[in-house]
Amino acid sequence: MSKLTKNRKLALEKLDKDKLYTIGEAAEVVKEITSAKFDASIDIDVRLGVDPRKANQMVRGVVTLPHGTGKDVKVLVLCTPEKEDEAKEAGADYVGLDDYIEKITGGWTDMDVIITMPPVMAKMGKLGRVLGPRGLMPNPKSGTVTMDIGKAVKEVKMGKIDFKVDKYGIVHTSIGKVSFTAEMIAENTRVFVNTIVKLKPTAAKGTYIKSIYLSSTMSPGIKLDAKVVDE
Repeated sequence: MSKLTKNRKLALEKLDKDKLYTIGEAAEVVKEITSAKFDASIDIDVRLGVDPRKANQMVRGVVTLPHGTGKDVKVLVLCTPEKEDEAKEAGADYVGLDDYIEKITGGWTDMDVIITMPPVMAKMGKLGRVLGPRGLMPNPKSGTVTMDIGKAVKEVKMGKIDFKVDKYGIVHTSIGKVSFTAEMIAENTRVFVNTIVKLKPTAAKGTYIKSIYLSSTMSPGIKLDAKVVDE
């Protein structure tokens, strides 16, 4: 068993493990119990009462967090020449087509999001082996395959994230930074959780949201009251 560090012991002392916290309370506590010397990410884990192996119980969606994620998202746009200026003006970090496709084929994945356009998708097939396992493959459902390249880039830069339930029935993502105010963390959390609530599959029976935990990179998890998502 690993020995508790002094900082982790202090964090656990501030945390009531038997309490179900409201979103507002959890947002304040996660800041108090984080002792990292860097600007740690705020993570959320939502366990759902679904069977992800069944297509009619898959939960996947996109959400634009009101305060962004606090992360500098690297965006690659794969587009035809006439769309390059639009992509660059919107803030894309990398813009091109065949040269970047070749780089990716060789294993390059120094980006967080890839945005492309329908006419280019025919060239994307061979990239599935590299991009698929990393969750980087563009998808029309997430808004990353579109003719409105400029809008898509701006939304991603402003805090739009794509999420889906994993094979264990858990949705996990980062929704901010410890440097955010408690109010900003709470607002991002509410928007994210309420988005998941709206995505409940009709085939899902029983309790849909089983548990919600908020934590930072270096903190223990704080259990939220899953029945109170608006406080």
